[in-house]
Parts: sequence; C-alpha cells; structure tokens
Amino acid sequence: MRTHTRRTVLGASIAVAGSGLLAACSDSGSRSRSGPRSGSLPDGGLGPGGQIIEPFVPRGPKGYVEPSGPEVLAAEKKRGGGSVHRVELTATRTPIDLGGRTVTSWAYGDSLPGKEVRCTAGDILEISLANHLPESTTLHSHGIRLRCDMDGVPDLTQRPIKPGEDFLYRFAVEHPGTYWLHSHSGMQLDRGLYAPLIVEDPKESLSYDREWVVVIDDWVDGVDGSTPDGVLAQLGGGMDMGGEGGDDHSRHGSGHESSDRKKSAGPSRVLRGSHSRLLHGMGGAVNYPFYLINGRLPTAPSEFRARPGDRIRLRIINAGGETAFRVSLGGHEMTVTHTDGYPVRHTKTDALLIGMAERYDVCITAKDGVFPLVALAEGKKDAALALLRTGGGTAPKYGVRPSELNRKLVPARRLVPDESVALSRRKPDHELRLRLTGNMRKFNWSFDHTPYRLSQRHPIRFGDRIRLTVINATDMWHPIHLHGHTFALAGIDSIGARKDTAPVLPHRKLVMDFDADNPGLWMLHCHNQYHSESGMMTNLGYLK
Repeated sequence: MRTHTRRTVLGASIAVAGSGLLAACSDSGSRSRSGPRSGSLPDGGLGPGGQIIEPFVPRGPKGYVEPSGPEVLAAEKKRGGGSVHRVELTATRTPIDLGGRTVTSWAYGDSLPGKEVRCTAGDILEISLANHLPESTTLHSHGIRLRCDMDGVPDLTQRPIKPGEDFLYRFAVEHPGTYWLHSHSGMQLDRGLYAPLIVEDPKESLSYDREWVVVIDDWVDGVDGSTPDGVLAQLGGGMDMGGEGGDDHSRHGSGHESSDRKKSAGPSRVLRGSHSRLLHGMGGAVNYPFYLINGRLPTAPSEFRARPGDRIRLRIINAGGETAFRVSLGGHEMTVTHTDGYPVRHTKTDALLIGMAERYDVCITAKDGVFPLVALAEGKKDAALALLRTGGGTAPKYGVRPSELNRKLVPARRLVPDESVALSRRKPDHELRLRLTGNMRKFNWSFDHTPYRLSQRHPIRFGDRIRLTVINATDMWHPIHLHGHTFALAGIDSIGARKDTAPVLPHRKLVMDFDADNPGLWMLHCHNQYHSESGMMTNLGYLK
C-alpha cells in the first residue's frame, strides 16, 4: 500500500538549538517518514523535497514552553545518547485469536499484545509507527521521562497521524524499568493497540534466572458487535468529536470521527451492582465479556515454563481500559521489587492490587508443579488466567481462585523507595490542588467540573518541587497518571515510592511530589479510558 506522509519536523532555528542532540535517521528506500528531528538537518533547515521544516505548535495561551521548544531540546541533550535501537510498528485492523475465539480488532502487527520492545537504559529509542487504521492515531510511551514532542498526545504534543501516514518517534531512554506503549487517541487503547516496553538496566543488581512479562487486559472489542466507542456511547459519554483540530471543547481523541463512534453497537455492556471492598465502592461500569493474560482467554491460557527452584522475575502490566486486577500466583509468595519501573525496598506479599496502567515487578522462587497466575477483575467477579509450569501435573481449571488472593496485600502507599531513586526531602516550592468531579448518572467526569480542553494550562516553573494534591470528590476510584515525570507518594512524614500512575479512592486524596525538571506541556488524567474520554483530563504547562 502506498504511504502518504505529512512531514512535521523542527524549524531551522530549533534545529540549530538542538544541533548535535540526536542524529537524524536517514530513510531507506522511497518511503518517507514524519516526526520531529533534533539533529543536524540538510539544506539549511529544509526537509527532503525542499519542504519548510516547522515545529508543532499547539493551540493554547502564549507564555508556555512549546513541545519542540529549545527548553525541551536542552533537557533532552542532558539525557545523553547511546546506541540507536530501531523498532517498526504498524497499527492495523487484524483478526486476533484469543485462544479458541477469534475477533477482529486493532493491534500493532497481528499479535496481542504487540511484540515486546526491549532496549537498554541510555539507548536512543527510535519507533516508526505506520498507520493502517481507518482513523488517526498516536503512540504514547507510558512512564518514560522523554522529550515532550515525542509524548504522543494528539493536538497537544503532535498532530495526529492520519490514515496512510507514518511518524518517527525518537528519544533518549534514561531510566530502566517496566513500561508500555499504547495509543493515546480516543478509545483505541481499549481495542488492542498496546505492547510491553522493557528498558533493561546495564547495572542490574537484581538476581534471577528467568523473566516472565505478564500483560493483563479487559476485552470487549469485536465480541457480538461491541466496540469500546459503542460502550462509551452506552455509558453516556459518546459525544461527537468534530473534525481534526476542531473545537477546543472537543473530547480528546484521534481527531477523526470513526463510524462506530456514532452509534452504540452490540448488547449492553453497562455493569450494574459492582462493588469492591478494596476500592471502597464500585469496581467499574463496564461489563467486559473477557479478561486476558498475554492475549489469551482463561479457557486456553498461556503457559510459562521453568524449572523447580528457578528465581523468576514477573513484570506485570495492567493494560486494561477500565478494570483493576487483584493478582496472585497460587502456591507462591511474591517479593515486590519495583513499581512503575522504579525499585522499592523488597517487600513480601501474597497478592497485588494493580490499577489501569500500573506496573509491578515481583520475584518468586518456582515450586514443582503447575500453578495458576490469576488476575481477578476487582469488583467484577471474573478473572484472567495464565499458568506457571515447572513439572508434571494437571493444569488448574478455569475459575480457579488461589487462596493467596485473600491473604496479605501490600498497597503502593506502603512501599518504600530504594535509596537510589528516593526523592530528596525538600519543601515544595509550589502547591497545586485539583478536584476530581462527576458521577455515573451523567457520566460527566472532569477536573474541577471543567471537561478537558486543549487550551487548559496549570502553570509550573522549571526547577520547582511541585506538590500536587488530587482530591477525589466522586463516588468512584480513579487511577491518576502524570505524563513526562515520576512522582513520590507523599505522606505526613515520608517520601514514598516513585510512581507515574496511582489510584485515588472515593472521597480520599492523593498527594504527589515531583520535581519540575522536564519542560513542556504534560497531560494529567484518569487512566480509566471511559472517564478520560468523557473529560477527566487536564494539562500542566511549564512557563517560559
């Protein structure tokens, strides 16, 4: 298929400011690529064919650092640059075998999850994304502290990638850890547009024999005619998008209205009567037909094979759109070593509660036999299943519930950061308080009763220690994600674990401290896809 490409690269003045940061990749063959380039450019700032090279300038008030501004380039330069690790992704419509049940959905390539991306801290990661979808898309590298114009938020940090186009994401990867890639356009994440991103530590001190990447998901797309957009419409949040770059009041999304966004297809997926003691209320609002681990149904689970006595590192990622999972491995105690990519003081637990977009690394010592890894959909009564097999024996059946699910559970707020990543004790220079508002009846989720607008800016200054307090004034729980930074969970006398996503329970507050050391425009939002796409998003902006 012929690829039509719109080129959006940096202007000559910015190219000069960023000269020597990252060498621009030379294209091979006749296919051209788009995406900001911060290295030296040919023809005095002109792209191939003589196009004028210009940065992306978002809509919004003046006086803020722009996504491709010189401040962004300077911050990127400080991260350095090592070997270039190149990856090619294609977002496409494809049949997906879930294990005896085939659905047609959207994915990166033809697999669910998408093929794992693995690089080393210090690398330059270069991801070429080709869009073969019927609507625009973008790619977000979740949890990575990266340059702003590579963050993948449509119309805020880049133009959406139209059908038939591609885009080159290129940035330095500074911190090791467990991260993931996903679309940041509309409801596309709740289809299958996601993949693990593992950044290895060249100075890894953790000792283990094998590694098991576990991606958990809730699934509705393509089941009896359902789509995530149709479910959003059922919940009352399916407002029209308008055209690309349209109204400032429009819902965050692809900037292109898909045909299934106009109507509610399939049976009702509205969940009623959901309750979770751990979440202090409803577990969620969507009645998903399936829950998956590594793209497989519990009736045909994936198996991880090891030997008795092996020490196994599990990298657990919740890629769900609307579901928290309580996770345990039957017959085994887990030792938590990392959360959201950052190490913590090793802590033993039987189970974990993992909100959408959170990640936990744990280590276990494998016993002899076949053991169920169960991810219980919190408040929704069903579960995903995978198997650890180290010897003979009969595999646990669908519906198994290990006793560990109801034993010791360590929440993130009780984890202690490893000294190497602990945020220094420092009095906040600036405090920002935001309220989460909305209800199920109107499905009108927002910050401070104001639905998302591209022009929203909460001003912060480079170099400040920011204390961000998010007050949940709703009856629902919300996993809150901050782009471009990690924060410390702040207590009365302590600085807690480093995170980029953390849950705030109904009528409680989440206090986060972070250093404003990555200039740009950064989104803060609920990672419940149905809440964010109904308006529970806002933006933090660095002042010039």
